[in-house]
Amino acid sequence: MITSEVFSSPCKHPNGLQWTENGLYVMDQELDDVYILDEKGNTKNKLQTITENGSGITVGGGFIWTASNGETQARSFRKTDTHKGLIYKLDLDTGEYVDKFPTPDGGGIHGIEWDEGFIWITAFNPKAIYKVDAETYEIISRFLVEEERLHGLARQDKGIWCAHTSTKKIIKYDIDNGSILDTIQLDKDDPYPHGMSIKKDKMWISDSNFGGKLHSNTLMGKPSFATINL
Repeated sequence: MITSEVFSSPCKHPNGLQWTENGLYVMDQELDDVYILDEKGNTKNKLQTITENGSGITVGGGFIWTASNGETQARSFRKTDTHKGLIYKLDLDTGEYVDKFPTPDGGGIHGIEWDEGFIWITAFNPKAIYKVDAETYEIISRFLVEEERLHGLARQDKGIWCAHTSTKKIIKYDIDNGSILDTIQLDKDDPYPHGMSIKKDKMWISDSNFGGKLHSNTLMGKPSFATINL
């Protein structure tokens, strides 16, 4: 195994991760709550959100941003559900709704990553990673990728890491042209990477242990949190 498990999951389907000075933000795909954990996995806070089928999460500009990946398959419908792919801008302290904007391709969304006033977003049609202005929501750029099932994102240096869940492959792409800078191939016994974030010299990943209707064969039997040395 390449990964090292760090602690048990506080929620059923941890689908997105983002480290901040305040702790590790976790997007739960089941109930769409946001957990804030310390380094030992203890829950510091939990915020309810209007996210639906929660996937990625990032923090920046004084807000939480969540990837709302269309119609939920893990819980009952709520009045606030839209069944559409959206990015929600939420209050940092309460998780309450502030604003929203549609995904760049109008479809589903997994990965989302803050980058100094911009947000990187995964897309599926076509398979691409977009850079969007966090104020205007205007598309700044994009690059296409060949690998399937784009999920968690993490910026590092001149690149952005993207977890390709089904193949357990994590690829670092050049942010200017999309060329491949590095690749991490996880072993068969490693978890499936869904959420992802970098803290110092370690990459953190979460396995949500949920594949929905399309990916029910990519399950390890439990949700988990693990690290990879970079």
